[in-house]
Amino acid sequence: MIKHVFLTGPPGVGKTTLVQKACDVIVSSGVSVEGFYTQEVREGRRRVGFDVVTVAGQRGNLSRVREKSVASHGGREYTVGQYVVDVPSFENLALPLFRNLDSSCSSNHQVFIIDEVGKMELFSQAFIRSVRQTLDSPVFSVLGTIPLPSGKPLGFVEEIRTRTDVTVFTVNLQVAPNLQGAPNLQGATNLQGAPNIQGAPTSRGPPTSREPPTSRGPQPPGGHQPPGSHQPPGSHQPPEGPNLQGATNL
Repeated sequence: MIKHVFLTGPPGVGKTTLVQKACDVIVSSGVSVEGFYTQEVREGRRRVGFDVVTVAGQRGNLSRVREKSVASHGGREYTVGQYVVDVPSFENLALPLFRNLDSSCSSNHQVFIIDEVGKMELFSQAFIRSVRQTLDSPVFSVLGTIPLPSGKPLGFVEEIRTRTDVTVFTVNLQVAPNLQGAPNLQGATNLQGAPNIQGAPTSRGPPTSREPPTSRGPQPPGGHQPPGSHQPPGSHQPPEGPNLQGATNL
């Protein structure tokens, strides 16, 4: 039985799309769901940053290109490539979701969405602690995303990847519609109480990155980090539905 599932794959392959579709199915099955996903922000055809969006629809700033950023007003600046990360904004939206889990803890199984555990998010030590506590909980299962390995590893991402209660699936670009229009996850066993989505682990594949190396600002905790996992400007949009080869049931 799978307790936690994390998706990984190249930029633009559709990991967030898959998580959103899976979340819809889980909610429709009556399983309690909490968490957030990451959504790009565009002005016209130009991407200017990323927002964090909760399952309930609340939205907050995660990062912006420098000229659009409001995160650095004399304080410490965190950057990933061309983006300035707004750590306080991210924490103000994301951390209460974990506290809500604590307050609603019961014997009923719950699923927590974390899209994603990437370079931008890892500037927050409080976020790292909250994710670790949720993974250790006997009540919650996590459906999340992590970047592919690239360069020197992100310490906390590798901690997640190597946990015995985590199964990592690699999403690729083969289109196989399923899950009511969502990407196909072929295969399967069960993510404690969640609905059946098909799928099996694949090989990790060649390293890729979504961002150029950070040129300034402090690095996230866990040693030197590889480029962040958010898609660079001009990257291909996800296809109608990526195929996650392999699997177990969520």
